[in-house]
Formats: sequence, structure tokens, C-alpha cells
Amino acid sequence: MTSRSTRKILPLLAILVCVLLYGFLWGHLSLLHIRKHLAQGMMSLPFHVHWRQGGFVDQEVLWKKKSFERERNINTTLRLGTDTILTSKDNVTRKITNGKGISGILENKITEATQKGSKPQDSIQTSLKSKISEENTKAKSGATKTDLKAEITPLPVMHKKDFKKLPVWDFENVYLRDTQPRQTTCETSLRNSEDPQFKKAFIPDIQLFMHREHLNITEWNRLSHFNNPFGFMGYNYTEVKQAVDLIPKLKDYQLLPVPTADKQGCIRCAVVATGGILNGSRMGKEIDSHDYVFRMNGAVIKGYEEDVGNKTSVYVHTAYSLVSSHYELKKYGFNKIPTDKGIKYVLIPEGLRDFRFLEGLLQKKVVSRGEYQSHRPWQYYAGQFDVNRFYVLHPDFLRYVRNSFLWSSTLAGPYWHMCRPTNGAFTMFLALHTCDIVDAYGFITADHPKYSNYYYERFRKTKVIFYGNHDYGLEIKTWKKLHDANIIRLYQREEDTQKTGKMIKI
Repeated sequence: MTSRSTRKILPLLAILVCVLLYGFLWGHLSLLHIRKHLAQGMMSLPFHVHWRQGGFVDQEVLWKKKSFERERNINTTLRLGTDTILTSKDNVTRKITNGKGISGILENKITEATQKGSKPQDSIQTSLKSKISEENTKAKSGATKTDLKAEITPLPVMHKKDFKKLPVWDFENVYLRDTQPRQTTCETSLRNSEDPQFKKAFIPDIQLFMHREHLNITEWNRLSHFNNPFGFMGYNYTEVKQAVDLIPKLKDYQLLPVPTADKQGCIRCAVVATGGILNGSRMGKEIDSHDYVFRMNGAVIKGYEEDVGNKTSVYVHTAYSLVSSHYELKKYGFNKIPTDKGIKYVLIPEGLRDFRFLEGLLQKKVVSRGEYQSHRPWQYYAGQFDVNRFYVLHPDFLRYVRNSFLWSSTLAGPYWHMCRPTNGAFTMFLALHTCDIVDAYGFITADHPKYSNYYYERFRKTKVIFYGNHDYGLEIKTWKKLHDANIIRLYQREEDTQKTGKMIKI
């Protein structure tokens, strides 16, 4: 009897020992992994990444950041990267003279602070800003055109699984700035808003679009600290670089020109989302009366013109939304994306699949690997693809939208890496940075249960789906707040119109 009991217990003890040994080795290897990053010049967790403790945006007081403040001196442009000065007016090409750039600054400050036994956050941030200011001054004055080789390499790959919450770095609020930002003469422009929170959050010269001159090793090392679509965490430098290098430098820095007929110089835009609130709205003529119309995702138009109009000036999409719309929306009459004459297409680089899609699109080649292997990307644009009218949003712009306007409490938890603003939200803020007057239609409102999920679901009442990767509650409050501050005009209804066909707009 004792022998039988022993034979049963021994396997259990062996399993227990294996589990304990696995746990010990995992912890030990994880510690070695972190030390390896520190040795390579990466910011280590104890010193340079600070978790927000009570620092998330209050759901009732939006746009207010507690952990860090953004530099508001818009006259000082940022110089980031070792290969090209991206902010000087004459675009002088030169290298950071110490051969290390921002990564070198961080590495040196880690060493100095560690030797002194102090915490280096403040010294790193001060030195980083000082170096940027120094380089900008030299770039603007044209004092030097020294061309020294930068002896730096990509940092070791960081992985989202290594972080329990969103890591907030000391340079979280460092964004690339546009050297040729849009200027306006429109007196009623939203840029002239006196709302204090909006003025504090809004960066008029944020870099909107990315092109081949925006990615070098130093920029990669900075952006690799941020998860997609806000950066390149977990990605391979060479793979992303070969896609970005195909994006031509923009010939026209202004997405939308001022209409010649407008004597005040104002750009009036409508941003049309796909919410069911538009079903039966009869807003089509009003939407089309704007100078420009933004649409995104499943922009079903044919047969719905009375409610949503038929004009499209800018179409915003990810590779996924572009491809899936062709298959999932056929039953609603969708057979192609908007193809208006002169239309601008804007890609949100959501993930690695977007860069692979982009590589095939710009080379007009079949996608060779990944989720869209064997796809021919250019065919999804129905013959209207023109590289001169194609734009890719910069990760800094996407991160700025999240950090300044849509900071979700989800970022404090284990699903932080899944959470991002909706495509509609990115489109809204793109319009806010390219237009003077913005009217929004089809965006989610507090009374969303009254309406179907999408406006093209005419014949059945579907429930609005809150997908886990978006904070819809936060977006509802944000759109209402922008409306109340007279920054946008949000289309809303007072009552359910599904049965009566009548509406009262507020």
C-alpha cells in the first residue's frame, strides 16, 4: 500500500519541482533581458519609464495631462534623427556631430546618473531638450554642414508582453514638427479658439504625414519605444525601413487648398462617419455643401446619398478596413471605395501588415508575405491610385491624438497595447488640423442605443458594438466636449427617428 502511494506522489512532486524551476529560470532570464537593454543604451524601467499613478485623464476633464507638459514654443522646431534635419527651412543635410544623436544623449545620461547614484529622469529630459534646441539653432543659422557618419545601430527589440501597462517615457511628448505648417487667414478658424484646454492640447504644426526622409536609425530608436500604431515596438528595422523608403516626399505639404471662391480664406469640411444616427437624416445635401468631405472605412454611398451625400475629398483607411470593406459590405451595395476626381487617400499605418501592404502598393507588386500575401493592393483603389495624392499618417501624429485628446484608462491595464482611437477619431483630428471649420456627422453620441450600428443597416435595428480595442465612452465625451466648445459642430438628434422618419437636430 505504501509503495503504491509513493509511486503516485513521486510524479506529482516531479511536476511541482519542474514548475518551480521554470518560474525561477523565467524570472532570471527576464532580469538578464532587462539588463541587456540597459547595457545597449535603452532606458531601463526603474530609471526612465514611469507608470502613471492617478495621472490618467479624468473622464470628465479631457485633454488635461498630469504626468508631463508639452513644450508650447511652436517657434522652436524639433530636430530629430542623424541623417536629415527635418525641421530646417532650407532642409540642410547634416549629422549630429557626436555620432550618437539622441540615443547617445540618453546612454551618456544613464551612465552619469548611475555613477552619481541619482535618478536621471530630469537630467535626461533637460539634456534632450537642450540638444534639440542646439541642433535647431545650428540648422536655422546654417552655421555648419559637417557630414559625419553616425555610428549607431538599432536598439534591441522591445516587446509589448514585457510591460504590464503602457510605458510612459520621458520623451513621450516629443513629436516631429512640420517645417511648412498650414497658415490660415480665416478669422473664424477653430485654430483661433479661446477654449483653454483645447489651446493647451492643440499643436498646429504637428507633423501629419510620413515620408522617406523621416526614418533613420535615431528616429527608429525613438519610435521603437512606442507600440503600433504610435511607433514601431516589436518590429524589425529593416522590414519597416524598406517600406517607408518607398514613400515619396510630398510635393504639396497642404492636404487641402483654400477654395478660391472663399474671400475669407476659410476651409469648410464635413467629416462623415458611419453611425446609424444618419439613417433617415436627410443630411446629404448639407454634407455635400462643404468645401471638402472626409470619409473613412466602409463609406457606402450608392443608394444612401440622401442621408450621407455623394462627395468625397479625403478617404482615410487602414489596410484592413480597405480590404474587408470589399467583402463584408457587398450586401449593402458597396463595390468600391470613393473614387472622386482628385481624391486624396490617407493610410493609417496600423500595424506591420500595413507596411507590407504599402510596400506592394508603392511598387505595384503582389504582397509577398503576411496577412495579405498574394494580394494586389493597387486594385482596391479602383484605378484611382496616384502616389501624388496618397498620404501616410506619421506615428507621432497618431500618438499625439491619443496622448492629448483620447487618453483612455484602459492604458493602465494589461490590455493597454490593444487600445487605440478609432479610425473615425484619427480622421476627425486630421480634419481639425487641415480645416478651419469642421462639421461632424455619423459619429457616436450618448443616445447611440436609439440607432443601428451603421447607417446602411436600414431594414433592421442592430445593436451598437463596442469593440474592446477602442474606448467609445471616451470618444462620446470628447465629441460632445468639442461641440460644446464650438470647435466642431456635431450632428445630433433628440429623438428616435427609426419609425417616424422625422428628426429634431440640436
